[in-house]
Amino acid sequence: MSFPVHRPRRLRRTEAIRSLVRETRWSTAGLVYPMFVCPGSGVRTEVGSMPGVCQQSVDNFLEECREVEQLGIPAIILFGLPEKKDARGSEAAAATGVVQRAVEAVKKANLHLIVLTDVCLCEYTDHGHCGVVQHGVVLNDPTLEILAEQALSHARAGADIVAPSDMMDGRVGAIRKKLDSHGFADVAILSYAAKYCSGFYGPFREAAQSAPQFGDRRSYQMDPPNVREALKEVALDLEEGADMVMVKPALPYLDVIRAVRERFDVPVAAYNVSGEYAMVKAAARNGWVEEQRVTLEILTGIQRAGASIVLTYHAKDVARWLGRKA
Repeated sequence: MSFPVHRPRRLRRTEAIRSLVRETRWSTAGLVYPMFVCPGSGVRTEVGSMPGVCQQSVDNFLEECREVEQLGIPAIILFGLPEKKDARGSEAAAATGVVQRAVEAVKKANLHLIVLTDVCLCEYTDHGHCGVVQHGVVLNDPTLEILAEQALSHARAGADIVAPSDMMDGRVGAIRKKLDSHGFADVAILSYAAKYCSGFYGPFREAAQSAPQFGDRRSYQMDPPNVREALKEVALDLEEGADMVMVKPALPYLDVIRAVRERFDVPVAAYNVSGEYAMVKAAARNGWVEEQRVTLEILTGIQRAGASIVLTYHAKDVARWLGRKA
């Protein structure tokens, strides 16, 4: 018998020892903070279901970007609320669109932030779906050119990384071809490769005003029971030119994150989505959980599963907590 020679508790005796032998170490280096930009000026409207998260006009958004930079968070991802919506989401690719102006503002301010942009049409279409709709059906191929133009407009504004989240087949290849042909071969693609049709997106749809006006997104987002299909999706996106891949949501799909990490030798991201964030905030406000402890435990689990990049609305809180510990 190994006991009493082997006593694992020896290495758990004090916080200093636990920290010395810790397998997964937290820093802000892999965090991406999602932000919502909207038209107007002087606008900062908190999202009711997401305490601490706001819809902001570009001027106020830039103020928060400075805070994000000072906290040591290296990257942001932008979602836009347009001036107007139409059936084809035409404002998504407008040079004067709110996301495009927000990217330009960050670059003009010389902030040391990596700027990612979400590439999708759901915020921009009047029907709320992620592609062109005809007779109640979301059409794949007619959507690709619009997405590619949207990505190109983000690159022209100065985006470092574009992140297609629409789940149309072939969109990574269409975006890569469009970027390369217009001189943006250095702009990277982070593909939402395994994006599941999830019940955890509700608060985001309030923040982005992107709820579908009919039906749901099951015909293009992934079916939650499937893992092998996720690996196929990742493989296809990498073949088309994706530089990094994402699993979304994170908590119910830790096994998928692990499977992707073990199969593919590329950076793997995970999105700790709005519903996951809102549950922790609500439970903490009711005194049911200790927010800092639970949040760090969740994010550590996501990282331990294999994600080296974590998109999370908790990013600023985490940075503050880590700063206090330093």
